[in-house]
Parts: sequence; structure tokens; C-alpha cells
Amino acid sequence: MTKIKICGLTRTEDIEMVNEFLPDYIGFVFAKSRRQVSAEQAKELKNKLRPAIKAVGVFVNEKPENIAEIANQGIIDLIQIHGDEDAAYCAQLRKLTQAPIIKVVRVEREDDFAGIEAFDCDYYLFDTLSSKDYGGTGKAFDHSLLYNKEIKKPFFVAGGLNQDNVAAVIEVIKPFGVDTSGGVETDGIKDVNKIKEFTKQGRIVGKND
Repeated sequence: MTKIKICGLTRTEDIEMVNEFLPDYIGFVFAKSRRQVSAEQAKELKNKLRPAIKAVGVFVNEKPENIAEIANQGIIDLIQIHGDEDAAYCAQLRKLTQAPIIKVVRVEREDDFAGIEAFDCDYYLFDTLSSKDYGGTGKAFDHSLLYNKEIKKPFFVAGGLNQDNVAAVIEVIKPFGVDTSGGVETDGIKDVNKIKEFTKQGRIVGKND
């Protein structure tokens, strides 16, 4: 089954929603954002999260030592680096923690996939390139860039995914996982019905053949 990730959780109510519908992963954003949480907030929320759901920490150009400290405390289970981190950064982070690493690749054209094999990471996450934001744009990139492309590591697809398009994306691209944040919100707040439907639609065709 394709994995489902709901990102940008900030409230106890958000945790209650995902505990009911059981996505595979959730995300805590530690980078500057309207969804930003502190390590203390994330720890409190993680303690309320069902063990079956893995928590991902999202960071942008953060010091590797700070990330590793949060991961090694068990506040998060995986690390998502969503900024301008290079291969050397990934290698340094790998030495500091055993937590799996998701490296975000922001996509606009074919050239954006060049050299991604250099990253010492466990997963890629392909998101929409924006000149203003590192993520959370709510816009999709050209998914045809992934058609029949050989990606040597498991990858997530993000950017503009919602309950209406996630099944089609899974059916055509067959990613390891799909990721959404704004796509399951109403007026900037996580919406229980949208989380329910996104999770449902994501699992209708969520088999990787």
C-alpha cells in the first residue's frame, strides 16, 4: 500500500484526527511557518500520537546538531530536510543520528532530478519548486516528469495533493508515499472530513505493483 503522510500538525485536535484515520506518517514543522511547532510542543503532541503512526520532523537549513538532538530524544521518528541542504550536509547528519532521512527535491523541470543520487538519504520527497517558499505552496508540479522515471530510492510525492486528485496520482506514478498539508485544511485548520477522505482515497488504489 502507498504510504500516507499528513503534515503540519500543530494541535491536540489534529492528533485526535490522525489517531482516528491512521495515516502512516505525520509531520511536525520545525522551520519558520504558520505551522511551526517547538520541540516542546512536538514532544507533547507525539506523546498523544498512536504508536503505529510515525512522526516526521520537517526542517529547513537547520544545524544538523539541532536536528539530531530532537531525533535522538525520540520526539520524531524520521527527519525531513526541506531546504538547500547538500550531499555533505546529509552525510554529516547521518553521522549524528540513526533516524531515517527524507531529502526533499523541489521540482520544476527535468534538470531538477540531476545528481539526487549523491544524497545519503533513505527517501526522496518531490515537491513543487517555488521562488518564495520551501514548501506548502498548495500547487502541484508537472507529474509527467516522473512518468516512467527510474528513481533508485523510495519517494513521496507532495505539492497540491488533496482528496480529489490523490488517487489518480498514486495510480499513475505509484510512489512509495503521498504527502499533504494544506490539502486537508479549511481556512488554515486541519479538517477532519478532509483527512478522512484523503486517507480513504489514498488507499483505494494504493498498491505498489
